[in-house]
Amino acid sequence: METIEEPNIIAKTFLKLDLNQKSSSHPTYSNTFVKSASLDLDQNSCFKPTASQFSGTGLAFERKKPPNLVSLCVGVIGKHLEDIIPDLDVISANFPSDVKQSIAAIARRRELLNDDVIISLVDSSWETLDVSGSEVSDFGLAEIGKTCKSLRAVDISRCNKITAAGVSELVQHCCSLETLRCGGCPRSDYTARRSLDIFKPRLDDIEGDSWEELDTAEIANGAQSLRWLVWPKVDKDSLEIFSTECPRITINPKPSPFGFRGKQVPGEALPNIALDEHTIVDIDPKTWAVGRSTARAPISPSNTSELSLAEKFRLAFVERDTRLAPKRAKNARQHQRRAEREWMTTSTRAKALALASQASKSLQSRT
Repeated sequence: METIEEPNIIAKTFLKLDLNQKSSSHPTYSNTFVKSASLDLDQNSCFKPTASQFSGTGLAFERKKPPNLVSLCVGVIGKHLEDIIPDLDVISANFPSDVKQSIAAIARRRELLNDDVIISLVDSSWETLDVSGSEVSDFGLAEIGKTCKSLRAVDISRCNKITAAGVSELVQHCCSLETLRCGGCPRSDYTARRSLDIFKPRLDDIEGDSWEELDTAEIANGAQSLRWLVWPKVDKDSLEIFSTECPRITINPKPSPFGFRGKQVPGEALPNIALDEHTIVDIDPKTWAVGRSTARAPISPSNTSELSLAEKFRLAFVERDTRLAPKRAKNARQHQRRAEREWMTTSTRAKALALASQASKSLQSRT
């Protein structure tokens, strides 16, 4: 009797278990399995559930995978990010590249990402960059381009402080850039329109003395590696310019099992997934849900229509001045060389100095 009663007591204890479905730390058992096990105990005097009982009851032994220690530490840093921003460049000096990218993603979601933060975290091994909706400016984007020359995909959408000058710096330094996301707000749409000349191949210098003096970059310019442009609200005129003058760039590609023009559309070119999503997969979303009181005030509907005419002129002047600065420097050097040649051919003093120099060289060679 003892051999029968002891297994029956064990089977009855299963009925007293707390079968809380919300808890993932304990496996759940069905009453069918307990009753079947009790019948089996009465018949065979031992506790031996069969394989069919295991397969038919649908035991839920699956447990939620706990986050790793690195993700927990990054989450703690992200919750207190505003407290360590002044010393972030020193603190993050020894961080791995993926940890820096995770912190940058948290800073963007907490609306703390600016030039100082991204410059403190930027790493040369990054291949994707997402600064969308942040306070990053042309200066920060230029510094990123100088450091991360292997970038393949960049998202600058909804960045009010980035102009065509910053896009030009990014394209100039990142020769592997294939995907660019832009637009999303009136100012960013304006920047995208102003950047059309940067993407198109063109001849920068048309006033040079000869073709031999032209640099290769001046003959073939225009983001040669760029293939995909994500611009949700592209206007018809810009779309027509791209299709006629820059057909190698595809705007707003759509996923297809057959690819697009013989090439598979990369995931970075699809707007439904953030470029930094893979860096925060294991981090608790509560990390960037804190500190919402410091968020920027929403923009009133009156400011979302279009830029003012004065602001357009100012941005156009700044972009044109930045774009033409190298050309002005080169023209100044050319004018200086021309003036020196004219002085040598017309000035009697210059001819006398040249003859005296030749005479002194011949005398030195004789001695």
